[in-house]
Amino acid sequence: MLGFLTRKPITKLAMTPPPPAPDRAGVALVLIVRNEARHIAEWARFHRAAGVAHVIAYDNGCTDDTIARLRAQMGAALTVMPWNQRLRDAATGREIHNQVLAYAHALRNFGGRFRWVGCVDADEFLVPKGADSIGAALAHLGECPSVTLPWHNFGRGGHQTPPQGGVIANYTRRAADPMSGARGVTNFKTLVDATRVTALKVHSYEVDGQPVTWNDRGEKMRLSDRRDARFYSAEHLQLNHYYTRSEAELAAKIARGSNQSVEAARHAARVRRNVANIEADEVEDRSAIDFLARVGG
Repeated sequence: MLGFLTRKPITKLAMTPPPPAPDRAGVALVLIVRNEARHIAEWARFHRAAGVAHVIAYDNGCTDDTIARLRAQMGAALTVMPWNQRLRDAATGREIHNQVLAYAHALRNFGGRFRWVGCVDADEFLVPKGADSIGAALAHLGECPSVTLPWHNFGRGGHQTPPQGGVIANYTRRAADPMSGARGVTNFKTLVDATRVTALKVHSYEVDGQPVTWNDRGEKMRLSDRRDARFYSAEHLQLNHYYTRSEAELAAKIARGSNQSVEAARHAARVRRNVANIEADEVEDRSAIDFLARVGG
């Protein structure tokens, strides 16, 4: 039994939530970066246009100018944490998931300053559908402690090499049904009120000791039931996940490996399978382009 446990990473952490700052407000984003220089400036510009107040970037061993480009876009609205590590539980040898550890650190140490905190990746864009900012898109939720957004997965768009003009303009085709299981490569990211988070994984958070969340219509559901098609909503805020970008970038993504200690061939096979599922049935989606046109970004 112990041998099995040593191979299974620790992917869930409990935490004591931070106290709320008296003047807390706005949206902060947390991300882990490793050599994302090609697209990180576009990511930062987009989210500044979408009203993000602060970015907490965990530097997982960048050897390019990712951090410099983030600083150029965010200025004082950027906090950088060194995060190049692999940690294990000493008693069992189980790896502690580095993303979960970063997210817990960010929520506890920074989360009390903001109304919403979103832990996302550099290939994920939070797109307001009608409002002019992320905060305005969530205003109708009142004191709701969390909102879970399903991935809208974008494929390679026919690009073998990185095209000129950035991600948003060039990648406009995504999986037709975000909740279609294998075809949609279904997963989620969540924006939370950090002052109410009591446990977390990479893709889910417990609030006030309960395994529950809300969709962007304000409908409550248990975390275990999020994959039910009735939970789906992107009426106010949509999570665009540019999973592959070009074929060349996809190959580089595979070469970088997993955030966990996963055998390379197994990781590569999983990523290629996901890409095939995304591109099996696609629709055009110009939501991010439309947002930038609306706000003059």
